[in-house]
Amino acid sequence: MPDASPPPATPAELRNVGLFAALSDDALAHLTASLTLLSPVTGEVVFREGAEARELYAVISGEIEVLKRSKRGIDARVALLGPGDWFGEMSILDVQPRSATVRALAPTRLLRITSGDLDGLYRYDVKSYALIVLNLARELSRRLRVADGIIADFVASVTESYHLQRNGR
Repeated sequence: MPDASPPPATPAELRNVGLFAALSDDALAHLTASLTLLSPVTGEVVFREGAEARELYAVISGEIEVLKRSKRGIDARVALLGPGDWFGEMSILDVQPRSATVRALAPTRLLRITSGDLDGLYRYDVKSYALIVLNLARELSRRLRVADGIIADFVASVTESYHLQRNGR
């Protein structure tokens, strides 16, 4: 039976992922040799909300959707991700169960980065490790700003609707 595992990612492909921005060619070569590449098919769930985990993923190619379950049990799409994006980093940082479900919308190539992989990078090249941690922090900050804007718009809309309804308009 032929080997169905995908070919490894290249340093050039990693360079297209913001998580690895400013890493040296040597560090990128080290990562491509040590990280696992996965190829979920269309519709395949990468992980489910509530699952235990200690890894994040970088999208090399394809398209991913992030779904968050509401208290009413409805899965709402909260993000669409493509090449260069990454997801799952919260499980590396806060050691909590997955906060969302992630599913492939097209044939996709994902690079899996475990907490052990990051520890290995720390031991190999502490500067590259620090750059990745800084890039994670920057992206989390960006996402928080976006979420804050969405919450502010939602609250303003609900408040306005309440006042209009209360005033009989």
